[in-house]
Amino acid sequence: MSRWRKAQELAASRGIDALLVTPGADLRYLTGYVALPLERLTCLVLPAQGDPTLVVPALERSAAVASGVDVQIESWGELDDPFALVASLVGDAATVGVDDHMWASRVFALRSALPQARQVLGGELVQELRIRKEADEVEALREAGLAIDRVHSRMGEWLRHGRTEREVGADIARAIIDEGHVTVDFVIVGSGPNGASPHHELSDRVIQEGDPVVVDIGGTTSAGYCSDSTRNYLAGGTVPGLYAEAYAVLEAAQQAQREHARPGVTAASVDAVGRGIIGDAGYGDLFIHRTGHGIGQETHEEPYIVEGSDLVLEEGMAFSIEPGIYFEGQFGARIEDIAVCTADGLEVLNNTPRQLSVL
Repeated sequence: MSRWRKAQELAASRGIDALLVTPGADLRYLTGYVALPLERLTCLVLPAQGDPTLVVPALERSAAVASGVDVQIESWGELDDPFALVASLVGDAATVGVDDHMWASRVFALRSALPQARQVLGGELVQELRIRKEADEVEALREAGLAIDRVHSRMGEWLRHGRTEREVGADIARAIIDEGHVTVDFVIVGSGPNGASPHHELSDRVIQEGDPVVVDIGGTTSAGYCSDSTRNYLAGGTVPGLYAEAYAVLEAAQQAQREHARPGVTAASVDAVGRGIIGDAGYGDLFIHRTGHGIGQETHEEPYIVEGSDLVLEEGMAFSIEPGIYFEGQFGARIEDIAVCTADGLEVLNNTPRQLSVL
């Protein structure tokens, strides 16, 4: 059964008469079409009953056809009203679901075009499908994981003291493409005190001898699936004593989380295993973020591995396991792997060495 047919069934079961999906990961997931997010409206009209229609600007029709979508395509010209076209396809639907990432201007335009319809968020419905990866999706994530592992395995080519984070980051970005991605989604090179900022990216700071360096990198492959992996390096010199002690705790915490995560346990319990080890060692206040996030056609999606989540993990759920310890003004460390639940366990998709690498 096609993905959009599964979405139809879910919509019908939730009392949603039609789902409206504009460019983004949900549209790609449902149809395979990677639509440009233009000012001209592209919108999948997916009724709970009947056949779907992809509404596209006339100048994008050829691209939509070439993508091989298995739905009817309706195009509109420069002087046409695309929202009126969508309304005609929706008909007398009482409730329409709009995708979570639809531009506000389009939400309001559709509200005007469909005054009789109640609008609800439709993203949760699609996420319910996306959260459980099919075999081909797991294979795509596996390939993405191998590609980003190859970049980490080459870190000694670029990361050394005397270079700036930005210089190192530029080399890493080129390697992300060279090793099998089509886009670079992010490059974090956090040296010394910058490593204490989890979402630090790049700066002109010169890496000093003996600096611990956090390298968190990811991209998207041609299959449309993302990679994301963090490893830690020392730019020569000697490992600071406090850092070595904290890093040993971090390794133990991340390993325990990998060993615990599997179908049948809650997302919160995976977080708690690592957080407990880090807290017992006296670093609890320095683990300042959730353990992980889901990954697929977006780097961050459901499920989120976080305290308070009673979500029970199931086969096909893919997510990061990435505890961290951060000493503000000094240094930080984070170990991150992508993993996917199998029928009775966990497959870890990143397998470069997790110990601190001295370069």
